[in-house]
Amino acid sequence: MASQLSPIINAQDLIKTDSSSEIILIDARAGINAEENYKTQHLKGARYIDLNKDLASVEKDPANGGRHPLPSFSKFSEVLSKLGILPSSHVIIYDDKNGSNAAARFWWMLKAIGHENVQVLNGGLQEAVKSGYPVSSEIEVFETAEKYLISEWKLGLADIDEVEKARTNNQNIVIDVRDKNRFDGLTEPLDLIAGHIPGAVNVPFSENLDENGLFKSSEILAEKYASILKDKPAENIIVHCGSGVTACHTLLAMDYAGIKIPKLYVGSWSEWSRNDREIATKKQD
Repeated sequence: MASQLSPIINAQDLIKTDSSSEIILIDARAGINAEENYKTQHLKGARYIDLNKDLASVEKDPANGGRHPLPSFSKFSEVLSKLGILPSSHVIIYDDKNGSNAAARFWWMLKAIGHENVQVLNGGLQEAVKSGYPVSSEIEVFETAEKYLISEWKLGLADIDEVEKARTNNQNIVIDVRDKNRFDGLTEPLDLIAGHIPGAVNVPFSENLDENGLFKSSEILAEKYASILKDKPAENIIVHCGSGVTACHTLLAMDYAGIKIPKLYVGSWSEWSRNDREIATKKQD
């Protein structure tokens, strides 16, 4: 039954779980003042997780793995134990950016170690508050858990050399989920060079959402990605973004649509653009 759990949960369904002690609610907001914002107001019972400290092992030079490389298994195990998460825990994650901030990244990481009972809150913090879920500014008290044993990433990963080969192979698809202006090289707010990986196709993650900031139906998403992927197997598809975070939003949408989760290129543009690899812009394509 656990394997049939939808990766997306709506706010009204979250409210119905409010009295369940089996649910571990995680606040995965990221960016400037994220932890202070959590302390000021969060969904009642939610435990905070930090993108840079808990979900990545940030290096001084993003050329080595990008801006948000995956943490070691031992570090991630410590994070899960600190949060009180066991292999049997039902984890529900939210952020304030419709899942694209760090909620989907944490979802992917849990799925990648074989944790099945994990969902992302549709519409995030704002939707839950609007729906009447209680909020709090209290310090949340909870028990830590025994060591969570992790031995491998069970979902597909691609490194920079595999992306180099895949981008010129018509049997592969490399998907860039950043917004079109960043893909086209018209703007670059985070990395040193603007542009995209030559051969990649641009499918902005924002297209996974409707006008209300909620995920489109699984049927609509399935039809959308079927037209893009053209029956190519998951192992031939690589998804990336700027630093391996928002790419997980699209992997989440694909899973919601019933599509086998493709490979994630964690280093993404932040790594590619710092390694003297070929770069394309709108004018060059």
